Amino acid sequence: MRLKPLLIVIIFAILSGYATAQSVVITGKKVTYTRKKPMSEYKKTFTINYPKVKAATPALSKKIEAALDYQKVLGLNLKEEMSEFQWLEEADFEVGYNNKGILSVTLSMDGTAAYPTSSSKTVVVDLKTGRRLLAADVFTNIAGLTAKVRKAQKKEIADAVAEIKKDPQNEEPKPEALFQDAKFDAKDLEGFSVDAKGVTFKYDYGFPHIILALQPDGEFFFSWIQLKPFIKYDGAFSRLAR
Repeated sequence: MRLKPLLIVIIFAILSGYATAQSVVITGKKVTYTRKKPMSEYKKTFTINYPKVKAATPALSKKIEAALDYQKVLGLNLKEEMSEFQWLEEADFEVGYNNKGILSVTLSMDGTAAYPTSSSKTVVVDLKTGRRLLAADVFTNIAGLTAKVRKAQKKEIADAVAEIKKDPQNEEPKPEALFQDAKFDAKDLEGFSVDAKGVTFKYDYGFPHIILALQPDGEFFFSWIQLKPFIKYDGAFSRLAR
């Protein structure tokens, strides 16, 4: 009978560890930087919201935070921003999914040079290892998956061309010419985002700012059922695609 309390403690510890591995606690730490020699009044400061992670262990927390580093993911150069470059106005993050041992976070930056621009990328992390997951880590038959997404892209382009042609003012250049180099390749599988329903792959058509309003979303969603043939059975996504 004396073993029962100890057994309960052990079971509770195991269950607590399992629960912790399923998700992490993420909070934001906003830091406002002041430029010593701002180019203008509105360039005087910029703000970065750093994702702070509380995982099962401090070491795992640091690994996850390292995978969500603005410099590593978006190429943010803090030293340049504090000196002569002065583009950045704000950097922030948004958690898209945090469950079943998978974390999906989108990092973004907004700034102004000749005109306002922004940049964003999504990072998917295995919460068991703290490592960023790439397409090859979770998908199989990469060529087949690429072809599947490319088919969806072709439909998006056809729909976009038809929509652009509805306005006579968009005759020049020919709408088809805007997409002549658009082709979803295997490298474009990276930067995917995850939620409970499935995976979204993204493609940047790179339209000039002057016609950016004509650019399609470039987001291609596939449910876990649709992706099941492409999910590695021993990969981190296997528990999501059941």
